[in-house]
Amino acid sequence: MAMTLFEKLPILADAAKYDASCASSGGPKHKAKQGGLGSTTGAGICHSYTPDGRCVSLLKILLTNYCLYDCAYCINRRSSNVRRARFSVDEVVTLTTEFYKRNYIEGLFLSSGIIRSADYTMEQMMLVAKKLRREHGFAGYIHLKTIPEASPWLIEQAGLWADRLSINLELSRETSLRKLAPEKNAETIQFAMRQTGERIAEAKKEKRRFSPAGQSTQIIVGADDASDLDVLRSSSRMYEKYKLKRVYYSGFSPIPDASKALPVKAPPLVREHRLYQADWLLRYYEFSIEDLASASDDGMLDLGIDPKFAWALKHREAFPVDVNTAAREMLLRVPGLGKRAVDQIISSRRHHRLRAEDIRRLSPGFKRALPFLIAADHHSTALLDRLDLRSRIAPSQQLELF
Repeated sequence: MAMTLFEKLPILADAAKYDASCASSGGPKHKAKQGGLGSTTGAGICHSYTPDGRCVSLLKILLTNYCLYDCAYCINRRSSNVRRARFSVDEVVTLTTEFYKRNYIEGLFLSSGIIRSADYTMEQMMLVAKKLRREHGFAGYIHLKTIPEASPWLIEQAGLWADRLSINLELSRETSLRKLAPEKNAETIQFAMRQTGERIAEAKKEKRRFSPAGQSTQIIVGADDASDLDVLRSSSRMYEKYKLKRVYYSGFSPIPDASKALPVKAPPLVREHRLYQADWLLRYYEFSIEDLASASDDGMLDLGIDPKFAWALKHREAFPVDVNTAAREMLLRVPGLGKRAVDQIISSRRHHRLRAEDIRRLSPGFKRALPFLIAADHHSTALLDRLDLRSRIAPSQQLELF
């Protein structure tokens, strides 16, 4: 007996939960025209979370969890004994519009297993976005996961209708990809990223629409023996070469009947968190991979403290930093000082010499920053030299949420 729409939904929504790259940041602000449907703001949409902490703010589903590929780390792999389902294009369009009208969602995140061929699957996904835009005037956020092996023309078409495109890098090491997903090819994935990046840049230059929220990717963490630095080096390369908007890190989740090549346990959830913090330092705090390497042990970030604090503890000779004279680059390296606080410090010190109380007002991380700072009425050498500085500043171990 054929499955109903609502029998398929839990299967294909559950199958999509492993994809972390669903945030809508960077989406442009737009409203539906008269008779249309949906809207989105420049700040993106409201988010909600599943019990396991993953973001499902969009209607986050797979078109199908049937798949021709047999990637060892994927629960939807060809040889997996999971329950299968497949939506038609019209069914996804109906779900999106009906859920939107009921205020359940504000957009769509659509990925898919590969059926028939990469081109066929990509075409089906593209048609979902095209129908939503053209036939329903849907102006909500649409994120399409693209298939690297698909025709460049189909990816071009997808970019005309979607707000964001993403292509999963899968694993940070090419050797791991060959071992665990031999039907995928790192060169093909990166070629598709490069082409998408070039199209986005061209479209911006020509002031036409093509994936206006950019492109992103996802790296699975903990499925192979790649270190945190291996992962971050891949991210850094992707940001530089393909101008990605975001790299998402998804901790490997053990799956039933898994290959012996895979670990039996998931990596600690905090590992993802530390990678996101390090990623932030690379993009916004002028840290380099070498800086993060010097703050790590055997390529792994310290799980007990954030990577910025870890770097500061290992480079105490670089501190204390005078808030009244230091370069912005050094202020950004002070634990407890965020980017906004640093900019406010630089702006404020043009008018008067800053005292410790001024920094307290400008930064909620003042207590954390204090040992690393010099202000008009504060010098912290004694505190900075203390052997127990880490335990005095580091938060007590956070309780697990799940």
